[in-house]
Amino acid sequence: MGWYWQPLAWLHIRCSHPPHSLITCILLAAGSATRFGSQKLLARLPDGRRVVEASAATLFAAGAKHVVAVTRNDPELHRVLQACGCQAVVNDRADEGMGASIAAGVVATFTSSGWLIALGDMPSIRVATIKAVMTALGNGSRIVAPTMNGKRGHPVGFSAFYREWLQALTGDTGAREILKADEVLVEEVSVDDVGIFADIDTPADLKA
Repeated sequence: MGWYWQPLAWLHIRCSHPPHSLITCILLAAGSATRFGSQKLLARLPDGRRVVEASAATLFAAGAKHVVAVTRNDPELHRVLQACGCQAVVNDRADEGMGASIAAGVVATFTSSGWLIALGDMPSIRVATIKAVMTALGNGSRIVAPTMNGKRGHPVGFSAFYREWLQALTGDTGAREILKADEVLVEEVSVDDVGIFADIDTPADLKA
């Protein structure tokens, strides 16, 4: 299949509805981090938290009930994710790009009513932004994207309408082809949050 379950914590204790009615947050954490030079998701931010800890914490603070992190086979990263309350899906096709990781996360949670696709290296997104995207998705929008000054950022939400398309993604363009194909269906949520553009690419970004 190209991925397998890592036995980390399911979040049943957090769930107030059956799994099929939930929006799953897919935290993409399988990048190679070649520009950073080491595992950037485990690097420390100025507040002492690891990058991926901060990214996951924002999702939970926004009310996420189920966060699935798609990773490479990285025991230390898995330990940190487990401590955060995430569940991991190991994608052994991670070298194929972001699309394959999104597909692995969706296949592993196919009964979800929608997916919020978040990046593990974007720890500066505000809780209010996550809430706004999830609320719009929960209210029936097919695709939701946060925008600031007319520019789209992350994370992006997709309803279950796109389940099969998301499961078939490959390559390194992520879900851009879906956004392009169904441009008229994208609900843009205006936010005042530069974090929707800010990812960690180099050690200098940790202090930005």
